[in-house]
Amino acid sequence: MFTESTIEANNKKEFYRALHSQLEHLLEGEPNAIANLSNMSSLLGLYLKDINWVGFYLWSESDNQLILGPFQGKPACIRIPFGKGVCGAAARDRRTTVVEDVFAFPGHIACDPASRSEIVVPIVIEGRLIGVLDIDSPVQARFDAEDQAGLEELVSVLVRHTSF
Repeated sequence: MFTESTIEANNKKEFYRALHSQLEHLLEGEPNAIANLSNMSSLLGLYLKDINWVGFYLWSESDNQLILGPFQGKPACIRIPFGKGVCGAAARDRRTTVVEDVFAFPGHIACDPASRSEIVVPIVIEGRLIGVLDIDSPVQARFDAEDQAGLEELVSVLVRHTSF
């Protein structure tokens, strides 16, 4: 059972280490993808500061699109074509994409006009695209290299515990 607590951290590295530990415990013994994606988006929504949306888009090979999965925040775009917007580009390139100013990103898809910056971490297992973790912020340049490293590690925890 999850018990909300305060994460005491002096820096981002410690913060993500604490989130890592919480996510490990939260997902332990549960392989269901929807359950784990839901709990991870909830955990991140609870603890990440200065964000206005966090969730997952799941890859549909037959549709050649990312389709909305579990999330926290306002209603969102349901389908994102492969290669379009920040999520589609990160999925295509299979690498984390950090955007300091979403309005400067060519082809940005504005699901929430309040968003100013974004980070998208692809979920890839043995070369197979599963989807992406997408996090938006109303603060320009909210995400940095430490956020990228911490979130990539959290996605690794998700992959290790989940049957996709």
